[in-house]
Amino acid sequence: MNNTKTEIKFFSIPEWKKEENYLRGQHKNGWEFVSVSGFCLYRFRRCEPKDVIYQLDYNPDSLSNKNEYLQMFSDCGWEYLQNYVGYSYFRKPASEMNGTEEEIFCDDASRLDMMKRVFAGRMTPLLIIFFLIIIPQIIIQSQFNTLINHYIMVLFCVLFVMYLGLFIAFAIPFWKYYKSVHKK
Repeated sequence: MNNTKTEIKFFSIPEWKKEENYLRGQHKNGWEFVSVSGFCLYRFRRCEPKDVIYQLDYNPDSLSNKNEYLQMFSDCGWEYLQNYVGYSYFRKPASEMNGTEEEIFCDDASRLDMMKRVFAGRMTPLLIIFFLIIIPQIIIQSQFNTLINHYIMVLFCVLFVMYLGLFIAFAIPFWKYYKSVHKK
């Protein structure tokens, strides 16, 4: 019987909740999360099925004061697992949650701050590329009527649509969460 497994699983920028639920489900099925690396390669080790809560925090600045950052979570009973592309991975057995769905964020404003950090760290560079490269290239390539320029323009139009989809995929959950926090 194989005691380890590797799965390829992709989660987009705003899908940290889905990723947390995925890791929790794996643990409930007897697969303890070991690491994520490369192109979304999730590694697991066989374990006793158990309900374990996984939480992610996006804080690329945490590496500059890593000891204090990790100690803060450790003091609350969270086990640090790893950092991966700006996200820090933590876990805690559900049995230690005192009957509540405890999160590493103490309130909605803290979760919203994390989403803002994700936006600044991930979306801002994409917006810069979008407005300084993709849109200007579409305009430039449309000025020429050669076959190569036509293909280049099609390439940038495809990139335009992909980036637009990415922006929308992030903006909708961000906006919903933002509105829910500000209704209270």
